[in-house]
Amino acid sequence: MTTEPALRVRGIRKNFGDHAALDGVDLDVADGEVVTVIGPSGSGKSTLIRCVHQLETIDSGAIHLDDELLGHERHRGALRPLSARRVAAQRGRMSMVFQQFHLIPHFTVERNITEAPVRVHGRSREEAETEARALLERVGLADRAGHYPRQLSGGQQQRVAIARAVAARPRVMLFDEPTSALDPELVEEVLGVMRQLAADGMTMVVVTHEIAFAREVADRCVFMEAGRIVESGTPDEMLTNPRTARLRSFLSRHHDSRRRDSHHPDPRHGDSHATPQETVT
Repeated sequence: MTTEPALRVRGIRKNFGDHAALDGVDLDVADGEVVTVIGPSGSGKSTLIRCVHQLETIDSGAIHLDDELLGHERHRGALRPLSARRVAAQRGRMSMVFQQFHLIPHFTVERNITEAPVRVHGRSREEAETEARALLERVGLADRAGHYPRQLSGGQQQRVAIARAVAARPRVMLFDEPTSALDPELVEEVLGVMRQLAADGMTMVVVTHEIAFAREVADRCVFMEAGRIVESGTPDEMLTNPRTARLRSFLSRHHDSRRRDSHHPDPRHGDSHATPQETVT
């Protein structure tokens, strides 16, 4: 890791009407670091990474990627918004994996992976196809290149979505609860791919409810509530000996919920293809 952060978030605020979704958030992510973001529903976790990816505009504060200000430029001593084309170019330096898979249904698996590298990043079709096949091998789906999304399980579709994100060669990868729409038995295959990315040194910000995964893979864990970062530290520090009563309460409820779910599975997970996308938190 380098000493300069790859991603720097300073004092960002985001309101939806009268609701403060983000209330002055600061966050640094170092090159090669894996940061997991945990917290209750509505705490601002997903809003944070959507703002980083410029899917939501911030009301104040600043976000820098490798010292490049995102979403704005300085002009005559003031800030002005970038054009949509320039925002898209900045967004292209990051990749985001969503709760839902967002694969193009009438494209094959291989074409889902190659479309952006060819049409957005200007790579040759041959180069993109070679890389797509290598990525499919990497995520354990080498034999699914010619399949269509409807022919895959939810876990397989999410692995394709991760391969598509990696194909963009991002500076930072963002994950918005990538296992929340999956049947429980499919979660591990997706987490396995993410573990491999972390081991390979990919810079990652992962919003997750998988506490065991956060403990195992993260370099640093962040706990959010009410649009603020309440606690931050190594997974061992935070998840074994939390400093705040609020995090202790959250972890206790999370563990209790997991025990209940193991005896009474949530019926909403009966069909991973039909699970509705969670609202932005």
